[in-house]
Amino acid sequence: MNVKEQVALQRTELEVAVNYALEMACKKADTAEVTITKTTGISVATHMCEVESVEFNSDGMLEITVYRGQCKGSASTSDLSKKAITQTVAAALDIANYTSEDPFSGPAPAKLMAYDYPELDLFYPDESEPGHAAKKAIAAERAALGYDKRIKFNHGASYDSHYGVRIYGNSHGMLGSYASSCHNLSCSVIAKDSKGMERDYSYTVARDKLDLWTPEKVGIQAAKRTIARMGSRRVSTCYAPVMFSADIATGLLGHLVMGISGSNLYRKSSFLLNKLGHQILPKWFQIYERPHILKGIASLPFDHEGLITRNLDIIKNGELQTYLVTSYAARKLGMEPTGHAGGIHNWFIGNTGQSYEQMLKCLNTGLLVTELMGQGVNIVTGDYSRGAAGFWVENGELKYPVSEITIAGNLTDMFKQIIAVGTDTECRCQIQTGSILIESIKIGGA
Repeated sequence: MNVKEQVALQRTELEVAVNYALEMACKKADTAEVTITKTTGISVATHMCEVESVEFNSDGMLEITVYRGQCKGSASTSDLSKKAITQTVAAALDIANYTSEDPFSGPAPAKLMAYDYPELDLFYPDESEPGHAAKKAIAAERAALGYDKRIKFNHGASYDSHYGVRIYGNSHGMLGSYASSCHNLSCSVIAKDSKGMERDYSYTVARDKLDLWTPEKVGIQAAKRTIARMGSRRVSTCYAPVMFSADIATGLLGHLVMGISGSNLYRKSSFLLNKLGHQILPKWFQIYERPHILKGIASLPFDHEGLITRNLDIIKNGELQTYLVTSYAARKLGMEPTGHAGGIHNWFIGNTGQSYEQMLKCLNTGLLVTELMGQGVNIVTGDYSRGAAGFWVENGELKYPVSEITIAGNLTDMFKQIIAVGTDTECRCQIQTGSILIESIKIGGA
């Protein structure tokens, strides 16, 4: 029996376990919800072309939440026998006897459940042996180490391959499951010369291992990025245009995700409080969410509360179209849940048509950011201050690498001052955007 056949049988068995837990819970609870996650995989790390570690994992957990009136109790178990499930249900019911009433608790609305959900082609398990995984990591290292004589060391490389099953059911009659996989290859190296040392990395990630970059591409890109940083210097403190490279721009928009997340909103701890329907980005700016992309890195048929995921406009013509709210946050805010329990699902950012090279021309003279450091972002106020590294650009050309600088501003202003988004789309994460150019940010340097 191959892995796909084993997982298909496993899904059926786990669905039976969820049904049993719900049956036991609903004898004494008003409502209940049950989740089972089971993950299997391998992680291989190498260093200087030698295997450093091999880790196997096979983890599973059943979590049950029961509601008696507005009182909530939760418990979990890794033992999926009927006896253990019965004991876990009893523990959750007992906990509910001691918790305070919360008028906003309870499962998500029955009308929004994913009773019928799509198959999204997310499952491509890798049955490779550790030796095969190690060969991929070592090949990436060798490509990086052989690229330039200044590359003396490496932080190492790793190959990770995991697959799993998620089952969700509740007392509304919702019972759904899906299998998914994720494969990742990364490499990090250090270069050294008489002026100092620099390091950088590269990685590739995909649902299907056949969609990964070759190990050689990963290694060479890690090496190129590292060598490009050699001879970094500081720049004088100034205000200048700043361009975030595509892989860094995803993090910039991650702050938008935090700002419109329900938990921050009902706590009144977001700089985007009361901004629904308001223009928060330039009029040409668009963000849309597409959760049902086949093989998508962030595709999901339903969220962690069993709600059907659906296409959404997040930003339309610069205006905020929706908050991202779970059922609990929705009740707090007097809204309808949006299907984001567990995170966002494939955000696509509209571009303004410029290639990477054309974006540099638009930047003209300023800073290209290729790395950010630190956690200096205040989601309550939007104040932004982070360590940065990258390249100083003059007349649209890279002049020299820079490091040991900071960039500072306020996210409200930074979002409104975006003047272009490139076509060099970063496709390795849940936010897919090109490089982002901001009109002016304070750069703290020498």
